[in-house]
Amino acid sequence: MSQPTVSLIDVATYLPENRVSAEWYTQLSGDDDMRDNPMFRPPNFRHHAADDESNVDMIQRAVGALIDRHGPAVLDDVDVLLTHSQLPDLPILGAGGEVAKRLGINPEWIIDVHNGGCAAFVLMLKLARQLLASGAGRTALIAVAQNAAGKIFEQEQVRKLAQASVPGDGAAVGLVTVSDSSPVLDIECRYYGENATDMTLAADPARRWWEAGPGQGYVGFNEGKIIKVLARGNRQVPQVVRAVCDRIGVKPVDLDLLVTNQPNRLLLRNWNEALGISPDRHRDTFQECGNLFAVAIPVNLEAAVLDGQIGAGDIVMMAGFAHAGDFAGAAAIQWGGSRT
Repeated sequence: MSQPTVSLIDVATYLPENRVSAEWYTQLSGDDDMRDNPMFRPPNFRHHAADDESNVDMIQRAVGALIDRHGPAVLDDVDVLLTHSQLPDLPILGAGGEVAKRLGINPEWIIDVHNGGCAAFVLMLKLARQLLASGAGRTALIAVAQNAAGKIFEQEQVRKLAQASVPGDGAAVGLVTVSDSSPVLDIECRYYGENATDMTLAADPARRWWEAGPGQGYVGFNEGKIIKVLARGNRQVPQVVRAVCDRIGVKPVDLDLLVTNQPNRLLLRNWNEALGISPDRHRDTFQECGNLFAVAIPVNLEAAVLDGQIGAGDIVMMAGFAHAGDFAGAAAIQWGGSRT
């Protein structure tokens, strides 16, 4: 017996009101020896969450756009709620329970997906597809949020570092249903556990993240680690895209649209070249939003939908890699065209 078809029928996004220009970083960039590294070339703008703006606040605002399009009844049949927070509001508790309370829903499944990083939207789509196809329900809501830019990278000590020049904040949700209206064609997820320990946090003076101390926490980067991360990203994203393309019988060059995470301009360009995709069919919002981490894929997809870049029947490939290269994923959908 074949499994039912599962579709990603809509995405909705939210960007915080505070729009920050590149000068926010460059006027205080100081003498960080990595300031000229291509990994950290700042975008023209990005958005920073307010200090009191939580992951749940942003997810709720993204859901508001879904409700505006589909009406409040769109949440009535949500059986599965999956959430991912790049910077959890409380380290020991995910956002799922509070999101459900705020939205007034009572799903059979609430799962907080901590791993997946910048490619979490792909991983969550795979989980939603598997759960719905196995009979866990008919509708899933997947939600991703990133608010580290306005929390971690606005700290006085961290703001001077090169790494503070790129991150932006936002949130996004995807509506997934058992239907053939906008089918998920195939998904590839790969784990590289050998790279997991290369993602580290640091402080000066050194301390563990839960210990009190004067040094503000930041991501532990050095030149050697940056070279490794770029090499992994260059390799992993094209690999998972090609794996999906092989199974659905579409060459990468013939994809109608590619949307990825957007760590920096260099990787975006390298992925175009590796896959033979012209820049006009690889949608990004880097110059406006910076590195959105897990939120980039749905934000870029919605941008393409809103301006008519994709239409009914188009094949869209979503892809990305996470952290220091411990995970990569790609998912192909045949866009249904209708959002109501």
